[in-house]
Amino acid sequence: MDTGSSTGGTGGGGRTDPATEVFLAHRNLLFTVSYEMLGSAADAEDVLQETWLRWSGADRARVREPRAYLVRIATRQSLNRLRTLKRRRESYVGAWLPEPLLTTPDVAEDVELAESVSMALLLVLETLSPTERAVFVLHEAFGFGYGEIAAAVDRTPVAVRQIAHRARRRVEARRPRATVPPGQARAVLESFRQAFETGDVQGLLDVLAPDVVVVGDGGGVKQAVPNPVTGAGKVVRLLLGGLRKVGRAVTGSPTLVNGGPALAIHLDGEFDGVLAARVEGGLITGLYHVRNPEKLTRLGSETPLTLR
Repeated sequence: MDTGSSTGGTGGGGRTDPATEVFLAHRNLLFTVSYEMLGSAADAEDVLQETWLRWSGADRARVREPRAYLVRIATRQSLNRLRTLKRRRESYVGAWLPEPLLTTPDVAEDVELAESVSMALLLVLETLSPTERAVFVLHEAFGFGYGEIAAAVDRTPVAVRQIAHRARRRVEARRPRATVPPGQARAVLESFRQAFETGDVQGLLDVLAPDVVVVGDGGGVKQAVPNPVTGAGKVVRLLLGGLRKVGRAVTGSPTLVNGGPALAIHLDGEFDGVLAARVEGGLITGLYHVRNPEKLTRLGSETPLTLR
């Protein structure tokens, strides 16, 4: 079955069979769960395929709550894949960033959803162990109870409660501060875009927080800053110095990535990557520049996401 745009599993007259209907009804939820656990859309799609195979072969007559059952399968598959990804990311060339997703305006308007899939939070979740990440995502973002999570991660409810407390404490210590309304965030990024494209030093300093950080991900394929750069002065020098070195016209067009404002970066009109921004208190506190071509495949069409 293609768990993407096609429905698959159709019987006579083009009708979709019940198993497929149930799966497709929860597909966006399952993708969102897997993506938040993995930070990779490609791997999340693989998890969906594995989840469908197990769902289609299950004794569904004994399944009382299909949603919980499907999330349990997706969580287990994501955990298995996350442990492999952890080892792979240790040898990743340069800084690692989540795979950016082009999202719809309604994702940005849903504060809870936008925060849960933001580049900034996904980076914080990378500091957790696989089990901590699964527990945190399921409890904090999706509101699953400790008993439901325990069945998904093969721990007792008491253990899950302890893991959730520990993960929450670790995330809160690194979690970005409260964000601003979507409209204000877009306005701040527009001011940044104009200052960047015109080389306006003061204009950039006016919209960058003193402790702003820039993270670049070229994956060893495209040039990017190898390590995070922190501080408004350093970031301005990096940005404007980069403009001079490129020797090509650099422009940015507004877009929405992971529920937040971003710029699609073009060099002489050719798409080159995406620059996502974290805006807090009216200033940009984080810039996440993804140039790795393998991570830019989900920016041609909007990805539907949901917490329900």
